Amino acid sequence: MNTHRIRVGIDVGGTFTDAVAVDATTLRLLGQVKVPTSHHHEDGVAHGIVEALDRLLEQTGHAPKDVAFLAHGTTQATNALLEGDVATVGLIGVGSGPSAGFTRRLAAFRKLELTPGKRLPLAYAHVADPDDAPAVRAAVDAVVQGGAQVVVASQPFSVDRPEGEDTVVAAAKERGLPTTAAHEITSLYGLHKRTRTAVVNAAILPRMLATADLVDASITKAGVTAPLMVMRCDGGVMSLDEMRRRPLLTVLSGPAAGVAGALMQERVSEGLFLETGGTSTDISVVRRGKVAVRHATILGKTSYLSALDVRTVGVGGGSMVRIGGGKVTGVGPRSAHIAGLPYACYATLDDLRDAKVSTIRPMDDDPADYAVIDAAGGRFAITMTCAANALGRVPEGDFAHCDPAVARAAIAPLAAALGTDVATAAAQLLDAGTDQVKTVVDAMIRDYRLDKDTAVLVGGGGGAASVTPHLAAVTGQEGRIARHNEVISPIGVALALIREQVERIIPGAGQEQILAVRAEAEAAVVAQGAAADGVEVEVTVDPQTSTVRAVATGATELRTQDRAHRADDTERLRAAADSLRADPASVRVLAGTPAHTVYGTDVHRRFRADRHPVRVVDADGVVRLHAPDARVESTTVGRAPEVLAGLVKEATSYGDGGVRAPALRLLIGSRIADLSGVLDPQPLLALARSELRARAADEPVVAVLEVRS
Repeated sequence: MNTHRIRVGIDVGGTFTDAVAVDATTLRLLGQVKVPTSHHHEDGVAHGIVEALDRLLEQTGHAPKDVAFLAHGTTQATNALLEGDVATVGLIGVGSGPSAGFTRRLAAFRKLELTPGKRLPLAYAHVADPDDAPAVRAAVDAVVQGGAQVVVASQPFSVDRPEGEDTVVAAAKERGLPTTAAHEITSLYGLHKRTRTAVVNAAILPRMLATADLVDASITKAGVTAPLMVMRCDGGVMSLDEMRRRPLLTVLSGPAAGVAGALMQERVSEGLFLETGGTSTDISVVRRGKVAVRHATILGKTSYLSALDVRTVGVGGGSMVRIGGGKVTGVGPRSAHIAGLPYACYATLDDLRDAKVSTIRPMDDDPADYAVIDAAGGRFAITMTCAANALGRVPEGDFAHCDPAVARAAIAPLAAALGTDVATAAAQLLDAGTDQVKTVVDAMIRDYRLDKDTAVLVGGGGGAASVTPHLAAVTGQEGRIARHNEVISPIGVALALIREQVERIIPGAGQEQILAVRAEAEAAVVAQGAAADGVEVEVTVDPQTSTVRAVATGATELRTQDRAHRADDTERLRAAADSLRADPASVRVLAGTPAHTVYGTDVHRRFRADRHPVRVVDADGVVRLHAPDARVESTTVGRAPEVLAGLVKEATSYGDGGVRAPALRLLIGSRIADLSGVLDPQPLLALARSELRARAADEPVVAVLEVRS
């Protein structure tokens, strides 16, 4: 059954604000609009958001009440840090005795460089005893006199004893100041890094609060009753209230929106997402159906902000070719946009009459080796997009497609200058550009131990066709351009799940403590609007750092997609066989649930033990889980605790590195519960039992176990 309800995603970029409407049931794209980002309007970017929403509703014939989900992503926090447009922070350190020396050193954060020549504006005051109310008020007065617009309280070990920070925060709030307590930003130890993360969060807090209030009021005035969500830098969304508390989570969220779109729309389970714009390509990893996340570097220092691991290469669809000595010497980093030149391939054949190649400096301090065409219609840039169209790499209907005859005419003068033909010149240009991307792709495959034979390259962004198809062709890897690649970021915003991460340092964490962290993460996403029945929680316990991490994700409503097509047995078998690089005749069904089928084969090796690779395929024919060597066992919810206890006991290894339980994943209902981050058998089994609670005893469960070496 179709629905008239829609999910709206809005991506606020530096130049344009893109918005899409997606059917809330089928997830089909219904409409898309682009408006200029309203940086200079009295309502700021909120004006552009509402304008985009109004045009989108008009285009699709929907009313504000039809909006079931509304989220936006913004570069505002990132831009504020890049441009140094931040508030003055009043940092109040708390502590006496030896700890006072550590907190007083935090005043050095005023040396943090935002932009060349511009440092973080910071006023510091110290409180020895947070129970001394006059001293606390005096410290607040001191930072206010120093120009503070927002206050941060920081105390050693506040993650365990937050009372001192809370007292300072309460006093600052009495003065009407926005506040941040360091322990509220992260619960990890490390006074210096924790405080630095909190200070950067506070520096953008007033500006982000003002924007949040304007956007919220504007959306409410427009008649939308769905709660407004905001894109996070780790690929999920959060409530507006959570953004008001931790605006730092929106930093670096631009690339996260694109990979969220790849995950949800393209159903990528193992591979790399390459989002290509006019000037650069952002590369990120999807491993076992999850985005790769790590602590981000902000202002040149590591932080406790968990963000998408994205690596940027200065090559995009508009990147210009460089020549010298009769050959292509490079591509980029300058693009046609920076040089202020049109792409040659979007000219007309008449414009390109009498074309000759010359070289220029796009910027005054650039080398004079960037190739351009001077022709009847003026000066044009020779770009990656021109070469991709000339070689037929850009499919018809793509955002970057042009008349192939014009593209070949655009490359012809370059080919003449290089003493070769058009196809060879275009290939040399694309080789030079994609070689830079390939270097990063290869490094990320190594870093995350992806199987190069099965990792797929998915291109997004308006310039996707200028990079991904050629890279796939020269490497032999599977590659494709995402559907609606030019709006993959707002699609990612529209489809993103609510996400929350809770981290605790708990030496020797027992199962009750681990379950408590899991419960906290689950409760956090439910509090932000996620449907409780659909929340998934991934728990990781790092014995080296004693860090317990729980990542919870959930949808604002349980989405039951009514797709016109479900893959049949033959299609699912073919998908598994292709992923396994095996003859379908050698692939067998090992187990299944109503939502997933488990396929496996045997790999015989002469001098080593045989391997049993496994693939889990969903009802749409998408491979959702890769396991290079696994054991698969079917059971039911009622029998699972006993069966799993036996399996885990049998598969647990013991050695110099300690006890290592198997990597366990459970297929239950529509979910794949990933418990592979837990090494201790008892907490692992406790988490497994928590995944089975409130389910019928006869419901099927499939366990996929990988023995750790």
